This record gives sequence, C-alpha cells and structure tokens, in this order.
Amino acid sequence: QVQLVESGGGLVQAGGSLTLSCEASGSIAGIRAIGWYRQAPEQQRELVASIFIGGWKKYADSVSGRFTISKDDAYNSVYLQMNSLKPEDTAVYYCNEVPARDDSWGQGTQVTVSY
Repeated sequence: QVQLVESGGGLVQAGGSLTLSCEASGSIAGIRAIGWYRQAPEQQRELVASIFIGGWKKYADSVSGRFTISKDDAYNSVYLQMNSLKPEDTAVYYCNEVPARDDSWGQGTQVTVSY
C-alpha cells in the first residue's frame, strides 16, 4: 500500500497561484488513477482533479481552466498547479487514488485564499 504525503499549501491572495505536491512512499506508475480532493469547513470532501494511466485528465467544473494536475512517475509524485485562486478554493487538499482508498488518506495541506 502506498502512503501519500501532501505539501505546498499556504495563504495566498485571490488571483494568486500555488503548486501542491503529493509524494508517494512507493511507485505510482501502476495506479490506474490518482487525484486531488479537497474539503472545506462543514462541507463534504470532493474530487477536483484526476489523472489516469496514459495521461488523461479530468477536472471538476469549479476548477476547470484554473487547475492543472500532473504526475512524475520517476519521482512518485503528483502535482496540482492552481492559478487564479478564489476564496472558495479555501480547503484542506488531499491526494488519493481514484476511487479513494479509505486507508490512504493523509494529513492534507491547507490552502487559504484571502479576498
């Protein structure tokens, strides 16, 4: 089982950018799909971006055109480039397989977007 550790969050003004990183404890090359999820206070966790074997990507409507997911199998890492950030993007961001494995949730990384 691969363990995932997220990093790169922080405080940014609306319109700014951040890049999140997810480092796996083992190879991610064979994972069919891996994604970034987020959970805002008092809201359910949602999947915002996915990347599949072969490179196909899928985004939630709320982030399409602003966020870009990528991965580097050589470094067992997945990234989320976030541009044009909005206050409503404020949340804890997690990476996990798609569909998510209940036993693979990490601590996440907090992203806060101020007005």
